[in-house]
Amino acid sequence: MSRSESIAVIGSGFGGLSTACYLADAGFDVTVYEQHDQLGGRASSLQRDGFRFDMGPSWYLMPDVFERFFDHFGREPGDYYDLQRLDPHYRIFFKNDQRAASDGGVASETAPGFGEEAGARYVDMLPDLAKNVETFEALEAGAGEKLESYLDTSGVHYETAMEHFVYEDRPRLRDWVDLDVMRAAPIGLQLLGTMDDYVADYFDNPRLQQIMQYTLVFLGGSPKNTPALYNMMSHVDFNMGVFYPEGGDPTAATREQMHVGDGEVSGLAAVVAALVDLGHELGVTFETNAEVTEIVSRREGFDVEFADGERASAGRVVSDADYAHTEQELLPEHERGYDADYWDSRTYAPSAFLMYMGVEGDIDPIEHHTLVLPNDWDPHFEQIFDEPAWPDDPAYYVCAPSQTDESVAPEGHSNLFVLVPIAPGLEDTEEIRAEYRETVLDDLKANTGVDLRDRIVVEEQFSVDDFASRYNSMQGTALGMAHTLRQTALLRPPHRSKKLDGLYFTGSYTTPGIGVPMCLISGEHTADALIDDA
Repeated sequence: MSRSESIAVIGSGFGGLSTACYLADAGFDVTVYEQHDQLGGRASSLQRDGFRFDMGPSWYLMPDVFERFFDHFGREPGDYYDLQRLDPHYRIFFKNDQRAASDGGVASETAPGFGEEAGARYVDMLPDLAKNVETFEALEAGAGEKLESYLDTSGVHYETAMEHFVYEDRPRLRDWVDLDVMRAAPIGLQLLGTMDDYVADYFDNPRLQQIMQYTLVFLGGSPKNTPALYNMMSHVDFNMGVFYPEGGDPTAATREQMHVGDGEVSGLAAVVAALVDLGHELGVTFETNAEVTEIVSRREGFDVEFADGERASAGRVVSDADYAHTEQELLPEHERGYDADYWDSRTYAPSAFLMYMGVEGDIDPIEHHTLVLPNDWDPHFEQIFDEPAWPDDPAYYVCAPSQTDESVAPEGHSNLFVLVPIAPGLEDTEEIRAEYRETVLDDLKANTGVDLRDRIVVEEQFSVDDFASRYNSMQGTALGMAHTLRQTALLRPPHRSKKLDGLYFTGSYTTPGIGVPMCLISGEHTADALIDDA
């Protein structure tokens, strides 16, 4: 087939945008169809009365992946946005914190990561690794040296995994019968236990164990069901750093399609804008308000049908929509690679209860990235994966970009959202949300010293039903399929449709998995598969 063949990409999340750029660069005629009025998928923006919120992902991790992506097109991230390394990377409030010998620690008030403000005590993870080593040592004798050893190993695992198992797509069992893979395989085989057990071999202090495992939330798992091979995320966290994109200046066309208005664009919206700008440069066409209702296979390609009755023809189709939704709702039964029982049997990443809030005044000591963790978070994970229920004592994340970026809130105000991971499929009513809102605000005041009540001037909520209705997300999951042992690597759904030639999938359900960097790489894998088939 000609490289001028038309490609329809359904969905404008990071997977769809990445795929579109790679295919356009290879000479295909690419159109991205987004069902909503702004591009970005789950990484869309919410704007109210001078506040701008990133609705979805808010952490910029793995900068090497973004550099590699843009380098493929002869560009670099700095062509589109700047990066500020956060200091601290993030702040942790441990509920009912007793930092002294009561939990086996030897905490020192002078250790660099510790702080106290308004009666609330916290621990910071800093850009300076030597200071983090001191903090670990203050919480557990010998833990500083163990952290250095852990991160050395994590770095090796990261480099090995990225080279052999992430940047290289291996969708079939025979793809793993490769000399380089076999040499790397022992590392993977050693790490088929759980993160819970792996981290416990290094650290006894429960707070240190939580610090080393909190990134599992980004993978949609718990310490007890995520393979130990994901210890490599600590290398991402401690060695590579946590950044904030700012200074984005997208074109007028991109601004209109993303609804970001005038001025600099920051946060993950700046990264979305960069991919859209790049797409425009490569010749990608973007259509918003284009909800796809059916994918119809024809002898010479496909018809993509829309909710308004219109249709578009394409030689091939790439879906960045929810994988299960695409198969169960957009295709006839005989063209589905998986049946309903398959999707019902999957382990899904958590959904979330989200509160986007614009408030009067400051919110110190909350930092840009803040975690509030209970002494024992096992019950929370059990209420996500084992016995689904709204968490009694939640572990949650607070994102407050106004602590770094004044442009996301009016003068004299602060911008933040609170994210509580919850089980997908939970009952989600206005009454439940209202009651849980009070729980979260009470918990935030008790553990950070910040009382938001009577200062909230803008508030929006987003939860299970919204993920299901806005993103057609299976069971209202916020992320997709969790990274359990049985849902990792070639055990995730493939990029090529199992039943329909010319249909491809990209995004978090496919390899390499969940997270913005992984979805960028997924787009490359999907494009490579299509190009190989063309």
